[in-house]
Order: sequence, then C-alpha cells, then structure tokens
Amino acid sequence: MPIASSATTSSRLLSLLSLLQVRRDWPGVLLADRLGVSERTVRRDVDRLRELGYPVQAVKGPDGGYRLEAGSQMPPLLFDDEQTVALAVALRIAVGTGAGIEEAAARALATVRQVLPSRLRQRVDALEISAAGHGTEPQIDTGLLLTLSAAVRAREELRFDYRSPGRHEDAELHRPRRVQPYHLVVRAGRWYVVGWDPDRDDWRTYRADRMTPRVPTGPRFVPREVPGGDVAAFLSARFKGSESADVWPCRGEVVLDLPAAKVAPFAGDGVVEALDTTRTRLTTGAWSWAALAAALARFDTEIEVIGPPELRAAFAELSDRAGRAARSE
Repeated sequence: MPIASSATTSSRLLSLLSLLQVRRDWPGVLLADRLGVSERTVRRDVDRLRELGYPVQAVKGPDGGYRLEAGSQMPPLLFDDEQTVALAVALRIAVGTGAGIEEAAARALATVRQVLPSRLRQRVDALEISAAGHGTEPQIDTGLLLTLSAAVRAREELRFDYRSPGRHEDAELHRPRRVQPYHLVVRAGRWYVVGWDPDRDDWRTYRADRMTPRVPTGPRFVPREVPGGDVAAFLSARFKGSESADVWPCRGEVVLDLPAAKVAPFAGDGVVEALDTTRTRLTTGAWSWAALAAALARFDTEIEVIGPPELRAAFAELSDRAGRAARSE
C-alpha cells in the first residue's frame, strides 16, 4: 500500500479542520466521503489535530462522528481567502467603533498580515479604509461594553448612574436608574443601550459612555419586542424625534432655484426631483418645523414653499428672528 506524502497529509488535515469549523457535528462516514479517505484515516487525522491543540470531541450516536469544541487555549485557526480578507477589513474599520480596541486591532492585523501568502497580502494591503467623522467621539471602555452586553444577553435589569450633559449630580444622593436592556448598538461612532424603562413605562435610549453600572444587576425580566421589531429603524426614528415610524415628524416640500446636481449631495434622505435645468423640487424632513426651515435656508437660494402651511409659518418666524438678530447691537 503506498504511503501518503507529508504534503498530502497536511493538506488533508487542513481540509478536515475547515470542515469541522463550518458545521457543528460531522458523522465520520460523511467526513471520510468528503475527504476521499477511509474512516480509519479520519480517526488518525482527528488524533493529529488533537495533538496540535484542537479540541475535537467524539460524538456518540447511531452514526458516530466528531465535533470541534471550544478549548482552554487558542489553537491555530484556519480561514479561506474570503474569510481572511473579511477579517482584515473588520480589523481596519475597528477604529470607527469607538470601542477602545484600536491598538489591539492594529496588532491583530499585523499578526494576520505576517503569515498571509503574497496573493492575499497584496489584496489586504490594497485596502484603503479610513474612519471619517469619529475622531472626536468619546472612546468607551471595553470592559463597560462587555458588562452591558452581558446584561443584554442574560436579560438582567441594569442599575446604573447616568451623566447627563450640563448636570452635576451627587452620586451618593442620586437614585440609580433602571433599564431592561435589549440591544447594545453603535451609531455614528457612539454606543447606545436600547431598553425598557420600568419606572417610566416606556422605551429609552442611553449613551453607553455616560453609564456607570452598579453591582449587582437587577432581576431577570421577560423579553418584549422593540416597537416595529427592528432596533435599527427604532433608533433611527428616535433620533428623528419620531415616537413610531422611522420618518421625520415634520416633512415639507419646496422648489429651489438650483439644479438637481447641486441639491442632491446635501439633501440627506430627502427626495430630489429635477423640474428643469435650473429648478429642483425637494421633499425632506426634520425634527421640528423651525429646524426644517433653517436646514432649507442653508441652500442659499430662492425658495418656493409648496407645503404644508406649518413650513411657511416657520419661514416667517425664521425671517422675524433673523431681522431681530440683524438689528441687535
């Protein structure tokens, strides 16, 4: 019987490890069929993986089989080409999360890059990713994120102190807040806890960097669904000042004396429609009528208000305020 070369054995071990990583349980006969070897060879290869530090457990049952468990140590990992590139991308954009892991992510990326084959190293080095707009955002302690995430996962009520902007409260006298945390999310470089406030009987959103959890946590709670069932849409709606749908509470329609090409880059989530080469219809919204009028005034051009009347009234009030400001000394 011919003896397999060491290169063939190593390649087969890598294939076996790759299979074990993508599926929880593998019957031995199925592994043998996928690898094109006998079940006896699979058993020997599993023993070799165990010697290398991979905790491969035997699975009992009619078919028998194997399972890759979590171990006490971190053995070498195996990634295919696309997984490797995805890992590099994730590490490079980690700086934009505000999670305080920038240095660790940079070291991890350097470690991954060092062992990459040249074809993948060139792809990874070609990635030019910059996190824009988050340089002044507050960095959050990784330990705090883990504490908050653990409470979300365990469905345990959080007791915490909260630092509100411009308020200086004595922590010894201030009663801690309570929230039933459902989601820990990041938006524009800031982390938020979305949860149910049992004292206010309503949903609330808290800046995670302003929270100081108290020990111990509160009792477990029965889960309920975030309004609408989509936490991203819910959070977006709250930032727009809406209590329900992910829409601006104040929406208006105007015609601007500008070509659509000059309006579109600054229209945000508004709807832009070119009326001709010099005029554009814009339908957009804001959290208040005054804010919407001020935002539209930034286009620095003639504005025709189509509706509603509230927007026209807001422009009148804005004009009066501007006039008073111009006359002030």
